[in-house]
Amino acid sequence: MGLISNFVALLPVLLLLVSNCKAQSSGVVIDITKFGAKPNADVTAALASAWKEACASTTPSKVLIPKGSYGLSQSNLKGPCKSAIELQIEGTLQAPADPKGDGLLLLEYVDQLTVSGTGVLDGQGKAGWEKNDCHLKKECTKLPMNLKLNFVTNSIVKDITSLDSKNYHINLLGCKNLTFDHVTITAPGNSPNTDGIHVSSSEQINILNTNIATGDDCISVGDTNKQVVISDVTCGPGHGISIGSLGKYSKEKEVVGVTVKKCKLTDTTNGVRIKTWPDSAVAFPASDMHFEDIEMVNVSNPVIIDQEYCPWNQCNRKVPSKIKISNVSFKNIRGTSATPVAVKIVCSQSNPCEGVEVADIDLTYSGSEGPIKSQCANVKPVISGKQNPPICGEPAPAGGPSSD
Repeated sequence: MGLISNFVALLPVLLLLVSNCKAQSSGVVIDITKFGAKPNADVTAALASAWKEACASTTPSKVLIPKGSYGLSQSNLKGPCKSAIELQIEGTLQAPADPKGDGLLLLEYVDQLTVSGTGVLDGQGKAGWEKNDCHLKKECTKLPMNLKLNFVTNSIVKDITSLDSKNYHINLLGCKNLTFDHVTITAPGNSPNTDGIHVSSSEQINILNTNIATGDDCISVGDTNKQVVISDVTCGPGHGISIGSLGKYSKEKEVVGVTVKKCKLTDTTNGVRIKTWPDSAVAFPASDMHFEDIEMVNVSNPVIIDQEYCPWNQCNRKVPSKIKISNVSFKNIRGTSATPVAVKIVCSQSNPCEGVEVADIDLTYSGSEGPIKSQCANVKPVISGKQNPPICGEPAPAGGPSSD
């Protein structure tokens, strides 16, 4: 059943790849230099003109950004387009140093889109990181992202690199059947709020064969998402691969069906985790979340469910989270922990976790803070296979600090 379900989940991706190959072989190519684009100059207007022409084409088309370094102010490329369209980035698109606007490259309301190429989206993040105050305020300064995909459907992003975003590298909103394949995301480990890929209000999202090194979550799956697959991803430095945080805002809705498998995390501040806010603004379920075949290398907090997530004490810890977590599994998770607490499952006192399965955990800790251990609260997991450390060996202390 597992093989069949995996094939069914990936079938839209395979069909998309076939259709995109056909589009690329038969389409017209529109080079931005046709509209006056030159290296080391701003190409925002030229890109907009090339996109407008390609988007109006009734046959598949491609916008080409050739090799070279180009300046780009906020570029909002909108559909719907009349046929399949590809944006091939071979050069470097460099954001202004001044942190203004929503993002470097925005793509909205496009169906059958391919974003490809060996090029780079360079956010010049250093100028924005010093203005980031999200670690101090619940409502914080909004800085521009490198790539925003809003309401993009039946599409693929492959081979490109996102470098030094001022905010999230890649943000998804309202997308369906969208795949990332062989994407590279890079920023320093101390760059704030630079989540690699953030997924929100989307479904049928696949993140495959992707390398992420950044200063926040490598991948964060936010609220109102269905059927997200994360496979063969390397993460580190960063804050790990997270579902959440959930429950911060009143308009959030349920999360159903997230699979994280065959990933490797190195030197991250967290491993795989689910995080919800206490005193949450809304109540909804988060279910069918599975983590399997994960390698940890010197990872702090390798396995976490944290329903008392409250970074920088921005909430009331005394009121339990209203997010109901169920049908969760952690299987075949191995490697080395940088902290003595390797498995921590802290669920809501008013909505205890249900259907949690923990199987074949083989983690070691060689530090000086005592033996490796596991802590639990408000959960009765089903345990099988290896237990290094013994699962739920001791109760979790109340009101412990949350890592960001």
